[in-house]
Amino acid sequence: MNQEQQTRIASGQGFIAALDQSGGSTPKALKLYGIDESEYGTDAEMFGLVHAMRTRIVTSPAFSGERVLGAILFERTLDDQFDGRDAATYLWDVKGVVPFLKIDKGLEDEVDGVQMLKPIPGLEDLLARAKAKGVFGTKERSVIKQNNAGGIGRVLDQQFELGRQVLAAGLVPIIEPEVDIKAADKAEIETTLKQGLIERLDTIDASTPVILKLTLPDVDGFFRELVDHPSVLKVVALSGGYSRDDANARLARNPGVVASFSRALTEGLSARQSDDEFNTALDTAIESIYRASIA
Repeated sequence: MNQEQQTRIASGQGFIAALDQSGGSTPKALKLYGIDESEYGTDAEMFGLVHAMRTRIVTSPAFSGERVLGAILFERTLDDQFDGRDAATYLWDVKGVVPFLKIDKGLEDEVDGVQMLKPIPGLEDLLARAKAKGVFGTKERSVIKQNNAGGIGRVLDQQFELGRQVLAAGLVPIIEPEVDIKAADKAEIETTLKQGLIERLDTIDASTPVILKLTLPDVDGFFRELVDHPSVLKVVALSGGYSRDDANARLARNPGVVASFSRALTEGLSARQSDDEFNTALDTAIESIYRASIA
């Protein structure tokens, strides 16, 4: 793995931008950006529009390594370009932003209060291609909706098994067992989840640490043991449906945890804005998330 990039993630100040909207989440992301489904007819047109949105974000003067540590890309973006350069290369060489890749193919149906990862066909080839493109790490998301110990255990077993495959390929996994913010027993889920994470992190060699991406907890500072664990490179938080103001406020109460926001990052951005308006709105968003991340 790239040691300079690892040091940047471990000790740099800032947050990881989640720019990995996939087929299922792209229509909603575009609608929030001011582009209705009536404005495109095919998947190719839809992905072209969302790539244009991502391009506008990453090429903006507001988006740079001064406040953004990393960015998570969708698989299609890996073979696309920003400003005439391969996407991952552009992020690191031009912006000083560490590139990550979303590798999961979505979620299975809910069983025992959780949604596991779908199979990832061609994983070995995808990891090799990502490595060759200059990607530093991967992201893979499961969802937990109930405090079911068996279900949570299976999610974590699957996540860590995949994480080991990613590490073996020379990349750093972002392990993401998201807790649904609407879960009635969210605090109890977080207790079960943290214990399960610690047990499995104890089996990971500290020389090849992982990144954890977690829902902002109900109890402030609840992830301190995870932040301090020798096998954890970084703990990042998803916005999970919270507004940017709410997500930032919760994040600032969790020292050592930084943002990896998607919807909260793009909140307030619009395809109808002029470049000046867009860049000003993006700068405001990035600054607020940066401040919450270093609080």
